[in-house]
Amino acid sequence: MNRTVSIVTVTMNSYEDLRHTIASVRSQTYAPIEHIVIDGCSVDGTLDLLNQQHGAVDQWLSEDDAGPYDAMNKGLDLAKGEYIWFLNAGDTIAADDTLDQVMADAKDADIVYGNAERVDVNGFCRPWHKKTPKTCDISAQSFAAGMVVCHQALLVRRTIAPHYNTRWTVSADIDWAIRCLNRTTSVHNVNNLICKFLDGGISSKHRLRGFIERFHILHVHFGLRKTLNGHMNILLDFVRRGRWD
Repeated sequence: MNRTVSIVTVTMNSYEDLRHTIASVRSQTYAPIEHIVIDGCSVDGTLDLLNQQHGAVDQWLSEDDAGPYDAMNKGLDLAKGEYIWFLNAGDTIAADDTLDQVMADAKDADIVYGNAERVDVNGFCRPWHKKTPKTCDISAQSFAAGMVVCHQALLVRRTIAPHYNTRWTVSADIDWAIRCLNRTTSVHNVNNLICKFLDGGISSKHRLRGFIERFHILHVHFGLRKTLNGHMNILLDFVRRGRWD
């Protein structure tokens, strides 16, 4: 029996990006999908788009929120599927049969993950800059080295998925991933490209704040010594590549 995947998309004044994401979700050959869109009171025609998406978007709401992570929590509260997958406006699924392949290979794991590509506004793609750990290697401790699995490449069983900590305004995704892994009993890597996410999100626009938040988050989870070591490796990686991402 196929398991429903709840895809949550948060958006604000991103009409074209949202249109691409809805089309990508709608093109999936995997049938049991629940697509939820949480909009932050857009004024760019987004509401007209959502009103036209009969049969494509299962639930949507448009109201003020306290930022993207608050909006993601609203989507999590509305979700009814067995798995939750966060794809923001502009993010797309790798291919039309991606979810068919992912769920066929999921092995009923609590967390299923794969590979991701970054896509800029000109459509140029490049792989996720960190080495994605193998299933046997990944744990919450893996994230002491940073976001080793792209947030958009994680499908999590809804019953173990916590709310995002909205104390963090830029880096709550790494805190969420760590807490998901601390709650899981099984993880599986499908070892395939599953999503393409649009570059230019909140973390790329606020790099310094994101760096500081991530340091505090990792300090809470792993202690000072391991956090310092992890950030030293992050800085060395920056020097080697000449860019943060």
